[in-house]
Amino acid sequence: MVPSLTMDDLRPGRAGVRALLLRQDGDTRDDFRIEYHGKAIHVLNAPSPAATASLAIGGYIADKANEHFDLK
Repeated sequence: MVPSLTMDDLRPGRAGVRALLLRQDGDTRDDFRIEYHGKAIHVLNAPSPAATASLAIGGYIADKANEHFDLK
């Protein structure tokens, strides 16, 4: 994507830390988990590529909010 980029352009960095939802056995959950509590919607797991799918996820949550909270 960047043909002019060379190894000399790269610098070591820290490892990233990413929050993940864990199952009871300690294994990670790969899927989105959306829960409803009272008048709130909680997105508990949005692993990569959540950022690239954020508009679609937002649309899905908006649809579910309309259904769950009878917003129509």
